[in-house]
Amino acid sequence: MSKTSIEQQVIERKIYVLRGRNIMLDRDLAELYGVSTKVIKRQVRRNRDRFPDDFMFELSKVETENWRRQFGTSNLGDKMGLRYMPFAFTEHGILMLSSVLNSRQAIAVKGKGTVPNSAATAPKAAAEANPQQLSIAS
Repeated sequence: MSKTSIEQQVIERKIYVLRGRNIMLDRDLAELYGVSTKVIKRQVRRNRDRFPDDFMFELSKVETENWRRQFGTSNLGDKMGLRYMPFAFTEHGILMLSSVLNSRQAIAVKGKGTVPNSAATAPKAAAEANPQQLSIAS
C-alpha cells in the first residue's frame, strides 16, 4: 500500500457525518495544517463573515457529548482536552480555512486550491465509499 493511500485513509477516518453533512473537526484540521486548535478558532472568529453556516458551525453540547461517546468516553468530567465546543467544517469551510491560516501547509493548499491529500474532497468520496462512517446525532 502506498504512502499516499495510507494518508488518504487517515484523513477519511477523520470525516464525520453531522447534521446530514460530511464534516471535519477543528482539532483534526489543526493537525493537518500544522497549527493549534486555538489558532483555528481565533482565525475563524476574526474572519467570521467568511464562514457562513454552510461552511462551518459549532457543535452543540449534546453533539459534543455524543461525539465523545464514540471514543468510549462517557465520563462527563473528561473533556478530552476540550475547553470549548469543537467547530465542524464542511468541504467549502476547509478550503476557506486554508485561506485565513498562515501555516506552511495552509499556504500550500491555498496555492493549489486543494487540501493536503484531498481532505476537502474526501468527505464526499468517503461518505459514498465508506458506509461505516461515524454519525453524531444531535
